[in-house]
Amino acid sequence: MDELGLRVEGGAVARLVIDRVAKRNALTRAMWEVLPGLLAELAADDEVKVLLVTGAGPSFSAGADIGELISGTDPADPMAELRAFNLRAQAALREFPKPTIAVVRGHCIGGGLELAVNCDFRFAARDATFGVTPARIGVVYPPDAIKVLLDLVGPATTKYLLFSGELLSADEAELKGLVDRVADDPLAAAGAFAATMVSRSQLTVRSAKETVNALLAGTDAEAQALRRYRETIASGELAEGIAAFTEKRSPDFPRRGSSG
Repeated sequence: MDELGLRVEGGAVARLVIDRVAKRNALTRAMWEVLPGLLAELAADDEVKVLLVTGAGPSFSAGADIGELISGTDPADPMAELRAFNLRAQAALREFPKPTIAVVRGHCIGGGLELAVNCDFRFAARDATFGVTPARIGVVYPPDAIKVLLDLVGPATTKYLLFSGELLSADEAELKGLVDRVADDPLAAAGAFAATMVSRSQLTVRSAKETVNALLAGTDAEAQALRRYRETIASGELAEGIAAFTEKRSPDFPRRGSSG
């Protein structure tokens, strides 16, 4: 998908790279449109255990390509198609079944921040800046996008970002809970944390993500958690984990994808 400004690098720790360096990785309608399909392919790949989302060059993403914002065919709602693709892409990333880490350098603004906050974690370089800028151009932000930000940083910071359109430094974003870790080399830091998650029980990791997402969405998490618990028994992962702890050794969990 290089021609669309998105590319995937495989492996147990896969990378989804936004690559429109000349446009500070601004996201086009076509990029939003193809993103769910790319994520579905990665979700189905048993080799992939963790996904890093990052930008090529000095920026993560400066946001949506502003030239396309009001390019739709309906004059009464020229953003309708773009909004639909954008919200589907956000949901696909939020619901991706494996751990995700946004690795942020430089600008992470608007649509770029939407991608970052829909990841499980955000690791940032010291030069990273974060913001949501609809108030600068008169865009009404959709409730689904606001809820993700609200769940992450609370009402005061959500309102600050949306009302002002001001940018936060990496350190400010970390203080407000928008960033999980600031590092000189965020890609290396994210890679080390990803390796830790790869070494853990993939059934446990999958179940934890499912449960957190269900609780945030206000849906019932019990049935799926019980299913995962039974899987850890049937697969031998629970027995291996307890044996390894008792024997003071690292567990040898199966290096396979957990079932759907």
